Amino acid sequence: MSMSAISWFELPAHELNRAVKFYETILAVSLRREIIGDEMGIFPSGEMGVSGCVVKSEGYEPSAKGAVVYLQAEPTLGTVLSRVGPAGGQIVVPATELPQGMGFYAHILDTEGNRVGLHSMKA
Repeated sequence: MSMSAISWFELPAHELNRAVKFYETILAVSLRREIIGDEMGIFPSGEMGVSGCVVKSEGYEPSAKGAVVYLQAEPTLGTVLSRVGPAGGQIVVPATELPQGMGFYAHILDTEGNRVGLHSMKA
């Protein structure tokens, strides 16, 4: 079994409830609430076991200028992007086709000010 180079990510949040609601709305998934030292909303993991969370923690600051985490946009990128504005986010890079059949991507700002990438094989 091949392993992913990514095992976990954390997206900072000032208001955890708002951030969890945003991601649940745009991705149509449920985040599991946990307190593991800090308050977290944990994304469901797929078959590869890669997951992450939205976290409210001292020393974490939402940012649009750091690393970009890409989330899977299903069933299509357009479907997920249509939910971003109504959920309180902003599209900063519109849906863009990648070369060689690698799918489509976009960048958004979430309700906390994090720049997040979205990727899908379907526009």
